Amino acid sequence: MAPKLPTSWAQLPPKFLLPDALLPLIAKRGVKYGWSTAPPRNKHARFNQPTQGIPKPTTGPAAALARKAFTLPLRTGALAVKKGMTAIYDPESGKRTACTVLQFDRVQVVAHKTRAQHGYFAVQVGSGWKHESNVTRPLLGHFAQAGVSPKRFMAEFRVKDENGLIPVGQILGPEWFIEGQFVDARADSRGMGWAGGMKKWGWSGQPASHGNSKTHRAMGSSGASQGSGSRVHPGKKMPGRMGGHQVTTQNVKVLKIDAEKGLVVLNGCIPGPDGCTVKIQDALKKPWPKVPEAVLSGSQVIEPLKATA
Repeated sequence: MAPKLPTSWAQLPPKFLLPDALLPLIAKRGVKYGWSTAPPRNKHARFNQPTQGIPKPTTGPAAALARKAFTLPLRTGALAVKKGMTAIYDPESGKRTACTVLQFDRVQVVAHKTRAQHGYFAVQVGSGWKHESNVTRPLLGHFAQAGVSPKRFMAEFRVKDENGLIPVGQILGPEWFIEGQFVDARADSRGMGWAGGMKKWGWSGQPASHGNSKTHRAMGSSGASQGSGSRVHPGKKMPGRMGGHQVTTQNVKVLKIDAEKGLVVLNGCIPGPDGCTVKIQDALKKPWPKVPEAVLSGSQVIEPLKATA
């Protein structure tokens, strides 16, 4: 008589006595291995099988990164402090060009983000300086591992592939950008506090006469009764807090670079008040700049600190 099969895994003998066919399958999951490393199960012919000649579905992390590949910059951006606005005069034509002055403050590469570990490629950049007593211990260890001083501001810049991952500890100066190229400037806009509808949304206001009593700048009705469901529709423009959110100005031209003073002069105005931190990176809607190799090799690289006993 054939032996009776066990009804649960607890009744099975030790693993070294079992054939491989009876052992449970352990499939690794995560970004590093894709969705799953388990062998594909047999499905009906109507499903997408590689042997059916049907193209693979354009879904999943790999397909998403492939779609965004042409929109991701080839190199990282930098952090700068907005110092204010001024003007540049052309002595030949006498034309006055308004510009914004940005200054670099100890900008260094702190860490990398890789596709195998995090699902995408990015460079973590820090600027400024902060006393170690005002930094948490986990973050202090993060800076110590990179061999850089504690940074006051941190930002992450996406890059296309591993070629854009410059060494950790490298200092980024104004010479990282080229005069004449275009960049995207991103910063938090100036906060206005609570603002009315006319200031926030540009409304013209209610009539100034003909029975209007103290409602010249008021919003008025926010929605109809029976005709629109006796409710206020989502997304209705109303008075509220104005400003204080991230704004991006695209295709800003770099007019001048002063590597000695750490200055970058951009054409026109950019978001944010004076003294704010601005993230600048190669413009997405312009051709990538042709950066000479001397710019990349001329930057300083800080060697990581060696651990002491």
